[in-house]
Amino acid sequence: MFLSGIADEAGKSLDVQIKAHRELGWSHIELRMVDGRQFTSLSDAEFDVAYGQLEKAGMKVSCFSSAIANWARHITGSFEIDLDDLRRSIPRMRRLGCPFIRIMSWPNKGLESDAWKNEVVRRMKELARMAEDGGITLALENCDGWASQSAVRMVEFMGLINSPALKVVFDTGNPPAHGHNAAAWYLAVKRFIAYIHIKDCYIDADEQVRYTWPNEGHGFVRFILDDLFRDGYDGGISIEPHVAAQIHSGNMAEANEDSAYRSYVTYGRKLAELVEKMRESETR
Repeated sequence: MFLSGIADEAGKSLDVQIKAHRELGWSHIELRMVDGRQFTSLSDAEFDVAYGQLEKAGMKVSCFSSAIANWARHITGSFEIDLDDLRRSIPRMRRLGCPFIRIMSWPNKGLESDAWKNEVVRRMKELARMAEDGGITLALENCDGWASQSAVRMVEFMGLINSPALKVVFDTGNPPAHGHNAAAWYLAVKRFIAYIHIKDCYIDADEQVRYTWPNEGHGFVRFILDDLFRDGYDGGISIEPHVAAQIHSGNMAEANEDSAYRSYVTYGRKLAELVEKMRESETR
């Protein structure tokens, strides 16, 4: 088991992101935005620079947190954008030794329910074939799109695609943020999980989502981690705090960069402490 994090919540530049992970003592990092741009959209020259920075720091990349099929790419939009992202990413993932690329499953825009489902399945099967051929794994997040409307639908979707190159990245904070029970969702999709995102939240009296430190919201963080550890989970656990700002949504202005950095490091330490305590209790 190792700890990682979606590092753009620590800062915009890759140097700052690496600095935060080194301060935490972590050897893994998850990459989403670098200098306000998707990591998967960097030019070859820009990627070479980033590769050099990561290699110099001894930092392993646990996942490309891509925008493929995400909340900003609806089902009637261009599929070619997603195909280009994956084509570009596969050789870079192999070069970095990165096994996972985070994806979603396309929100709807004007299609009838069955048409939405059919187009999502068609597209995902094509992505899965590319992933199989490229020797990498698509990590489907329980966040947005057809497969994330419910745990039941996600299970159905995994059966429809039926590919060894498609697994689930389970985010503890997404079910409560959308009015679902995180523990029930986790148990339903557990057999497909290959990677974990940690954030936590609750819905307040005004029906607003409030993000918290790990295990202080309704994400069942300790329950889920405890169950994973008891079953011998040995994969990545990656933080996505959202405590200071949801930087991937473009609202970095809401958070001073220094406070965002400190919040990220604090979040990482709190999770590491929680994991350590759980590990200690297992050995007693």
